[in-house]
Formats: sequence, C-alpha cells, structure tokens
Amino acid sequence: MTEFVSEPIVPRAGTFDTAAMARAEPGLPDAFGWRGDWHDIAAVLETWKASSPEGGRPGGELYLRRHYFKLRMTDGAAWTVYFERQARPGAPAKQRWFLYTLDPPEVD
Repeated sequence: MTEFVSEPIVPRAGTFDTAAMARAEPGLPDAFGWRGDWHDIAAVLETWKASSPEGGRPGGELYLRRHYFKLRMTDGAAWTVYFERQARPGAPAKQRWFLYTLDPPEVD
C-alpha cells in the first residue's frame, strides 16, 4: 500500500549524476538519508517533470517546477522522490529533494 510521506530527504554528498547536471537536470545521487538511515538506490524505474504557469495564473509563461523519479531501493521498496527547481520560500537553499510516496517492499 502506498504511503504518502512528503518529507525532505538528504542526497548522499559526492555521488551526484554529473552527466544529468551538465544537461541542467538534477543529478540523482546514489542514496538518500531519511529518518536517520541511508537508503541506497538500486534502479530508476521512471522519470517525469511537472510544469506550472508563472504565479499560478492561467495563461502565464510555463516554468519547469519539479523533476520526479520513481526509484527501486536496495531493500525492495519503491520511492517516488522529487527535486524542486527552486527552494521553497523560507526553506534552506539546499533543501530541494523530497520523498513523496513510499511503497514498502513486498512480503512473500
């Protein structure tokens, strides 16, 4: 059963995908820190992007807001994470990665 989480996560330093960063996309790291533990990424299952009009007004210029990643973690869980192109107002500038949903590993 999918659990809605929506909490900030910390990318493992020094493991960013620099090829993606060269294309002006977020550099997915090899692991994330969440609730005191490191969780390693085993595979990227899907990626997509979300855009919205400037200021949220219809007809405004579209801006790319988020990059989403559906990930299989080494423990078998499926995570949906997103990267915000701009930090949230009042949030630390480097806090841009969030765990959106979590599907626990399947139990046999």
